[in-house]
Amino acid sequence: MLRAIHHAAIICSDYAASKRFYTETLGLAVIAEHYREARQSYKLDLALPDGGQIELFSFPDAPVRPSRPEARGLRHLAFAVDDVEASKAWLEAKGVVVEPIRVDEYTGRRFTFFADPDNLPLELYEAAW
Repeated sequence: MLRAIHHAAIICSDYAASKRFYTETLGLAVIAEHYREARQSYKLDLALPDGGQIELFSFPDAPVRPSRPEARGLRHLAFAVDDVEASKAWLEAKGVVVEPIRVDEYTGRRFTFFADPDNLPLELYEAAW
């Protein structure tokens, strides 16, 4: 029945900063961008290389959702990469603070975390293609 994750939706506090981060820092391509006057809100559709998407929204005065200490709800968004060490270095060269690489105790795969402009935890996970 379920085939894949189509998209993940993220609400940001600073649309311009988040748009820059996801397009310029992470290199995601813009599929479509819309300003919805009635909601005073932007909706930006971004393409991931595998066909998945991220929808980036802005809403005036959206409440803060805590991520630490860990709260109920979406814990983090993970991106599959071929080489976590190279991906970590690529992000750090762009000024992104990235945690030390760890090894998943169950799969043996390497991973690390970084954050978007709203401190949303994002993960790089070394995939076994």
